[in-house]
Amino acid sequence: MLLDYLRLLRIANVFTALADVMMGYVLVQQQLAPVPPLVGLLAASGLLYCAGMVLNDVFDVEADRRWRPERPLAAGRISLRTARRLGFALLLGGVAAGWATAVAAQVPVWRSGMLATLLAASVLAYDGGMKATRLGPLTMGVCRFLNVLLGASSGPLAGDGGGFLGYPPYVLVAAAGLGVYVAGVTWFARREAEPSDGWQLAGAMLVMLGGIALLGLLHDRLPPGVRPRLPDRWWWMMLALLGLPIARRCVTTVADPTPERVQMAVKHCLLSIIVLDAAVTFLAGSGYDALVVLGLLLPAVVLGRWVYST
Repeated sequence: MLLDYLRLLRIANVFTALADVMMGYVLVQQQLAPVPPLVGLLAASGLLYCAGMVLNDVFDVEADRRWRPERPLAAGRISLRTARRLGFALLLGGVAAGWATAVAAQVPVWRSGMLATLLAASVLAYDGGMKATRLGPLTMGVCRFLNVLLGASSGPLAGDGGGFLGYPPYVLVAAAGLGVYVAGVTWFARREAEPSDGWQLAGAMLVMLGGIALLGLLHDRLPPGVRPRLPDRWWWMMLALLGLPIARRCVTTVADPTPERVQMAVKHCLLSIIVLDAAVTFLAGSGYDALVVLGLLLPAVVLGRWVYST
């Protein structure tokens, strides 16, 4: 029964969401400190991510009964009513954690709560209907964009008022890069339970690589107080090296787009989120902080042996 709940929560994937928050936090604090606001933001992100996974299966239960009958809801090992209650409880818990952190951090007092609320609304929009439309990948990309901003919400407002919700441009660039990348992963995974179209997969791969390229623009947009730990050319080289395994996995899947290959590629691309977050953390923070973020790969990989990622 415990394993069924862990699978319903996609517990292995939650570490990718936590890595986003830690990366966003380092962008505005230059370190994984102070710890109390970080813990609150991690709690909000983790609860909202797990809520999205549970509600995804609640809304998709009929499709899962056809394509994935072994899953907990489809097989009846967890009741639909229980899953629905759990999903909405996690969603409300994530919003509450965001507002509690906003009140505790006080800089600015409203932003963490606002981001948690926007993220919860985006999760509901994706699970409740957008997933089945062409805007599904974009909606999921928005969720990741907001998740990175949630991590950066404890920082001060930009001096000139900033752009979206007072964030400085360099934070928005980092969030947009992860958002575009995840939009590509979501597009890649759209028909994972059945044979996929190779051209669609190729397009999704290009979107993913475009997201990584957006992260490359971050180097020249860091504020004067944040000294990049790598020269510009080395930063681009690092991202190219990180993108090569992703591209290789996707290309082999495009050549043979069976459900098994697509699902393995999606799992690889999801785990790569942690690596990309660690790279940005290294650029704007320290090697120690980057190792802490990269360390999230260990529980993600270990739990991924028993808990499916897609």
